[in-house]
Amino acid sequence: MRDDAHSQSWAKQIDSRRTDTRNFMRHQAKLTIIFVLAVLLISAVFAPTVSAQTTSLTPDELDQLLAPIALYPDSLLSQVTTASTNPQEILDVDAWLQHNPGLRGAALTAAAEQEGFDPAFIALVTFPDVMQSMAENIDDYSALGEAFMTDQGAVAASIQRLRAQAYKSGALRSNGHQQVVIQQSAGQTIYVIQPANPQVVYVPQYDPAVVYVPYGASTVVTTPRITFGIGIGIGPLLVVNRPWGWSGWGWNWTGRYAYYNHGYWRGWASPYRSPYYFYRPRPITWSNRPGYGGNWRYRPPNYRPPARPIHRPGRGPGNPPNGPRPAPSSKPGTPNRPSPPSAPPARPGAPSDPRPAPPSKPGTPSRPNTPPNGKPSTPSGPSQPSGRPGKPGSPDGSRPSRPTPGGTAPAGPNQPSKPPAQPGKDLIRTGENRPASPRQSKPADPD
Repeated sequence: MRDDAHSQSWAKQIDSRRTDTRNFMRHQAKLTIIFVLAVLLISAVFAPTVSAQTTSLTPDELDQLLAPIALYPDSLLSQVTTASTNPQEILDVDAWLQHNPGLRGAALTAAAEQEGFDPAFIALVTFPDVMQSMAENIDDYSALGEAFMTDQGAVAASIQRLRAQAYKSGALRSNGHQQVVIQQSAGQTIYVIQPANPQVVYVPQYDPAVVYVPYGASTVVTTPRITFGIGIGIGPLLVVNRPWGWSGWGWNWTGRYAYYNHGYWRGWASPYRSPYYFYRPRPITWSNRPGYGGNWRYRPPNYRPPARPIHRPGRGPGNPPNGPRPAPSSKPGTPNRPSPPSAPPARPGAPSDPRPAPPSKPGTPSRPNTPPNGKPSTPSGPSQPSGRPGKPGSPDGSRPSRPTPGGTAPAGPNQPSKPPAQPGKDLIRTGENRPASPRQSKPADPD
């Protein structure tokens, strides 16, 4: 009996262990399936990134990436290429600049250094438009950074190749903004670009689809293919005791490598670490960029050339685009308008009020004298703009022009005698009728 009980006990234990083993195997199989699915999902999401980072670029592809910046001054170009090795920092610095628009000069570089940005970025904060362009085309600069870290020689060769094409096309030349020096080294022609004024840098703006293409013999060139924005003073960067000092940047074109702080660039000693790393590079569609297949006459679908003026003039309130002010009212009273011109001569004094017709209204001397002349100096003008179209319902005659239609018309005829001044008025604005109206001050702005 004991043997039977013992054997049954062993049988139960064996069955229990078999059950546990089967359950364990099933659980492990589920975990394995989940792991495999997770790996497949991650690879599907990041495969383009890995491909973008490991695929070597052809010379034509490198030319496409470098075409928009190959004609930058050497020092600025070395800053841009080294900065491209950290795309997340490009986004961080651009965002930081947008949140600190009031920083300028030495205070700007000091604040950037305090943030712990890499030397290239401390120098580039002086060029906010360049930083903005890099952030807007982050995938291109990310690919450029990878190519630069992989083979600086190939990047240097591409830059010289593009500069040679721009020089051959006649677009790249020395002028008041930049100095182009042609050197010969080891049988190679090298193009060096430096600022014409060592303390002021002009960032060139050009269309890559145009600047590298030579014009035909019969082509008449009327406008330069390379333009320049507002000069940027680099006084705060002209230091020798900081790694971001302007003079420490450049290229060794013979050795084909970039340098910073007067030394060969091999990476940053203590690189910047982004607190929020979220950028993931995406594959580049080469057919969407000029120079596809080495053909600079190629125009990508829906291609839009880079904006010409990189600098953005102050857009503060009260400084509206020049579109609205010329708004000439279609009100025919042109004849009456001529009379205001006559007033300009009298502008020196109240005589500009010669139009007695609306005496009481003109009483406001500021208005009468300024409108005719359209002197921009009259502050009262800005207030008038709102009614510029002539809506200002003071038809009674704050402006003699209004009253003239009612009955001072005669005054208008008398003014024609002074048409000489009229021509100048017409040249100032297309809406001659406007001058007489209080809105006249608006046309003054165009002058």
